[in-house]
Amino acid sequence: MTETAISSRDNPVFKRLKKLAESARARREARMTLLDGEHLLAAYLDAGGAPHTLVRAASFDAGRFAGWAARCPQAKAIVVPDALFAELAPVATPTGVLAEAAWLAPVAGDALPLVIVLEDIQDPGNLGAMLRSGAAAGATLAVLSKGCHDPWSPKALRGGQGAQFVLPLQTGADLAAWLSGFPGQSVALALGEDADLYALDLAGPLALIAGNEGAGLSDAVCGAATRRAHIPMAGRVESLNASAALAVAVFEALRQRRR
Repeated sequence: MTETAISSRDNPVFKRLKKLAESARARREARMTLLDGEHLLAAYLDAGGAPHTLVRAASFDAGRFAGWAARCPQAKAIVVPDALFAELAPVATPTGVLAEAAWLAPVAGDALPLVIVLEDIQDPGNLGAMLRSGAAAGATLAVLSKGCHDPWSPKALRGGQGAQFVLPLQTGADLAAWLSGFPGQSVALALGEDADLYALDLAGPLALIAGNEGAGLSDAVCGAATRRAHIPMAGRVESLNASAALAVAVFEALRQRRR
């Protein structure tokens, strides 16, 4: 393995990586992102991805990094001072390893549709966790409104822990229009609705719709759904976190499909 040392913020490679770390527009135009940490790198490789560049902080073990480089023989390997690495990392305590990688585009198979539809989810951790829950429950597609956070941002990728590599994504969607063309049942998760989610038949083609962390679902999206339902709660709290609500719903669908 041959490493290239970069020590200046003016280096063009560092500038490119910094843009990917900070700018959704840069990621969208290049269709590239930064993967933070060994777990994400492993998930990307397992999904058939081939990183473009591997980056290590100077303090990260060189031998361990060489092992990753051996798995990515086509990738350029660079090392940067810890201070520069911290400028690229999405967390306060950097992992020491980053990868510059192209977006993957998994293809939906012929499985019974189980779609998660997300409206204006703005917290990257929430968005990543929702994609992760969907992927874990066997969702076939995630449809995101234009107001959602960038699913390929480093923080959303950390929340997803590999979900973006295996779950087909449709971004920037007009959700009301998409729902009007969906051939199955669509269920909006909303407070105050009479229908009990657990009483619904969720075993057929299904789209589960979750809304913004504070505002919930818009009237237009709720109106486009074929059903609106609440999740029963025994405790005295007002509501569930959007990510938790979607996880409950998508795994209830999985439970019914396993019967």
